Amino acid sequence: MSKTPPASFLQATFIAPGVTVNDLARSIAFYEGLGFAVGERWEHEGKLMGVMLHAGTSMYGLSQDDFAKGKDRVKGVGMRTWISTEQDIDELAARAKAAGVTLDSDPEDYPWGGRGFAVTDPDGFKLTISREGK
Repeated sequence: MSKTPPASFLQATFIAPGVTVNDLARSIAFYEGLGFAVGERWEHEGKLMGVMLHAGTSMYGLSQDDFAKGKDRVKGVGMRTWISTEQDIDELAARAKAAGVTLDSDPEDYPWGGRGFAVTDPDGFKLTISREGK
């Protein structure tokens, strides 16, 4: 890890990204397959419009696209979410596969240390789940 920046820089203690998805139910199933749990749920007029997913102390938000910017709007381009864990990477990958998640790359050792695997969610958002080397 890098050094702590000077106090004049943002000192965030938590970041919870949120993404807009085409099919909320399909996205929830994908992320549950990776091991996320649905926490908060947001509804509007009885229709599920978003969720906050939980994974340990981290969160990841999903919201249903209203398609106001068009149904063909490209998502996920130029973005990757890195998720760090102390869990067994091979076991996590095997559980994800068993849940129907297609891996972009099987678990591999990284040249800089650590081990991880990559996936792409149904809307093109890329994620890497990894464990730092010991």
